[in-house]
Amino acid sequence: MNTQNITAEIASNALATLAAALEAGNSAALATYLNITARFHKYSWTNCLLIATQRPDAAHVAGFRAWLGFGRHVRKGEKGIAILAPIITKREAEAGQQQQEDSSTAEPANRLVGFRSTYVFDIAQTDGQELPEFATVKGNPAEHLERLKALVGSHSIALDYDASIAPAKGVSRGGRITLMPNLPAAEEFSTLVHELSHEKLHRTDRRAETTKTIRETEAEAVAFVVCHAIGLDTNTAAADYIKLYNGDRATLSASLQFIQSTAAEILTALEVDAEAAA
Repeated sequence: MNTQNITAEIASNALATLAAALEAGNSAALATYLNITARFHKYSWTNCLLIATQRPDAAHVAGFRAWLGFGRHVRKGEKGIAILAPIITKREAEAGQQQQEDSSTAEPANRLVGFRSTYVFDIAQTDGQELPEFATVKGNPAEHLERLKALVGSHSIALDYDASIAPAKGVSRGGRITLMPNLPAAEEFSTLVHELSHEKLHRTDRRAETTKTIRETEAEAVAFVVCHAIGLDTNTAAADYIKLYNGDRATLSASLQFIQSTAAEILTALEVDAEAAA
């Protein structure tokens, strides 16, 4: 069997597995993860700046009582991160004035009268129950990671590492890929394949023909195929990621040509054979 047929078989089998996972719906881990993250407060741009200024490495922040609700407690002696909380008061109807029935002209029942200082704490300042984590790729890519980096370089794509891209693990900028430093080897490999796929598929004129859902589905599907081929444990990571961007089996099917060709090119460069992928 020639290399082209081998890579086509590997991609086809892997994509059939991924399609089945997408059709099965969200994993229990994803549902729990989304439920927890949805309960974290959303902060204004001003408060994000305040948090970054006081604690640049903050990952998840919440108030003292909110952490208790997550089964965690703030350690004694930890210094809070000061942010601004809005002060809202109810409007009082003027004496003798009836409430307007026309909702289009009626004034809001509440109004903002100012701000007060309050404090939040980063997860690193707390102890207690572990928060659910998004599914990740596990295993050892061994020599395939260095081969992948060489492939990136052969396409004249610069590769660097910068913690400031957090919470993203990787970013494709068109001719440059930036990864979070110190990722586990399997995650670094998977993320690099994902971002390389963006470079190859979505930094061209075709980008205008795609949506965010299509682009993320394609990139993650290529990463799934390649990781699957070298024996990494992908568990529900790829399907969960695609679900986050509203991708489904139909999205995957519509992009099969692009996914298969890109995965095949990467697998050929990594010299993966059918026995290694079995």
